[in-house]
This record gives sequence, C-alpha cells and structure tokens, in this order.
Amino acid sequence: MDQDLVVMARVKLLSANRRVVRGVEGLWIYRLLTQVEPEVYGSKLAYVLVEASASPLVRELPERRLALLDEAVAVATALGTANPYRAKVLARALAASQREPEGRPTE
Repeated sequence: MDQDLVVMARVKLLSANRRVVRGVEGLWIYRLLTQVEPEVYGSKLAYVLVEASASPLVRELPERRLALLDEAVAVATALGTANPYRAKVLARALAASQREPEGRPTE
C-alpha cells in the first residue's frame, strides 16, 4: 500500500469537515482506507457504495449499480460482528440490492 496515498486520503477526509464524504471522492477515500483499516472505514464505504448505486450517473447502467451494491454487501459482510455499524449497513446494502431487479439472473 502506498503510504503517500493513505496520507492523502486521510488529509482529504479530515479537510472535508463532514461526517461522511460522498460521491466519487468518498468512494476513493473509503476504498483506500478500508484496505488499511477495514473495521474503521468499511461501514462508511458500504454506506457510500449504496448511495452511489442510486446516483443519476448510473441510472441507465444496471450492471454498474449491481456491482456497487454487490461490493457494498461484501464490505458490510466482511465487518466483524462486534462492529456496531455492521448490522445497519449490511441491512441497508441487502435491501438496496433486493430492490434492484434488472441484471440479476433469474432462478
């Protein structure tokens, strides 16, 4: 892991002066920092991924929405059971994923 990128992500996070950084910048920051400290940043990554899946930027891209939601579920599932945000972000990611009918293979 490039420590300069980690420091840059942390500086951007601190300078944002928001509880959760959203959008493309938030995705970049939380994806990077989740690799370093998954229990600290994983819940925020899952939250931002679900939010990004509802973005107008991916409205016409069902495969991209599904990829974002699948990533959110995977990140939330990987959180330790002792993580106080795990249940909430996992439930949110699963609910959003189940509302996404397009692109899912039918059984």
